[in-house]
Order: sequence, then C-alpha cells, then structure tokens
Amino acid sequence: MTNPDTLEKEAVRFPTIDDGVKIGHVHLKVADLQRALDFYCGVLGFTMTTSRPGAAFISAGGYHHHIGLNTWESRGGAPPAPGSTGLYHTAILYPTRRLLADALRRLIVAKIPLEGASDHGVSEALYLRDPDDNGVELYWDRPKEAWPFTADGELAMFAHRLDLTNLLAENGKPSAAQVDAPLFEPSRNQ
Repeated sequence: MTNPDTLEKEAVRFPTIDDGVKIGHVHLKVADLQRALDFYCGVLGFTMTTSRPGAAFISAGGYHHHIGLNTWESRGGAPPAPGSTGLYHTAILYPTRRLLADALRRLIVAKIPLEGASDHGVSEALYLRDPDDNGVELYWDRPKEAWPFTADGELAMFAHRLDLTNLLAENGKPSAAQVDAPLFEPSRNQ
C-alpha cells in the first residue's frame, strides 16, 4: 500500500484536470422509490424525465437527469450506519439567492427540518437529510468577484450561521410562521 504522504507528493506532479470538466449526475440507492420521488419532485421541484422498474431519473430544466434514484440493491433497506464511508451529501446549486429562498420556503411548508444553514462567504447553503438519510446541500454561489480572499490571494471560506429570516425576505417579508418554524435538527454540517 502506498504511503499517504508519498501519494500526496506524487499527485501534485500530475497535470491538473481540464477546466471544462463538470460533475454530471448523482445516482442514489433508495429504499422506497415513491418516497424519494415525493421528496425530490414533490418538495424540491425536480421533474421525472424517465423511469424503469426500480428506478427513476429526475432533472431540472429538461436535462436527461441530474439525479438517478434506484432500488436495485436497496429496496426496503436501511441507511448506512453512522461512522460508515459513503456519500457525505449531494449538493444542488441554485442559480440565484431568490431561488434558494424559495427552496427554504418549500422545506418549511413540507415540515422538513434543516441540520444546518451556513454562509461560507463564497456561497450560502442549507443542509438537510432526504427520506433515506442521504445528506443534501441546497446552495447558491455568490458572484466570484464577491468571494472573500486573503491578502495572499487565497480563497478565505468560512462557516458562519446563515440568517434564515434574511434569506426568506428575498421573496418578500417572511411570515411569523416561517420565522418561527422549527427548522433545525442536531447539526452535522455547519
């Protein structure tokens, strides 16, 4: 087995990945396909593009699929035990702060609690769990020219608590029920 220090030193000799490379889609194993569709399509607003026995493919904006959901190896299964390796979270990028505020409103209406809500300087993010206990991050990126940098020119990200009342105000004045909604579960993500 390669020593981690050696691997890290060798990795810096490889050429960097092309700037045009993007991450395409995520495929999640779920226990109950309809329950997963109720969350991803019903609450978050994705559209199902196609399905087959034990699987559904969903997207935003007509793309073939951003998320695949399947029960091929997991029908009726339990989430991985805490302390297991696997996917930390799926991050869903919203194009504007207003649309992230709408996502927060949808979560409140559906009574889906947040695990955390952070301002990272470069982005604002909401953290939650899907019905199969998969981590989900809903976020928007600030324009690059507004990102925080150190005097040396390095990115200076941080994790400050996100002001949810301010975020909800993005789509008009938040109601008292929205502001007082019990949004948080014990945090794993802030």
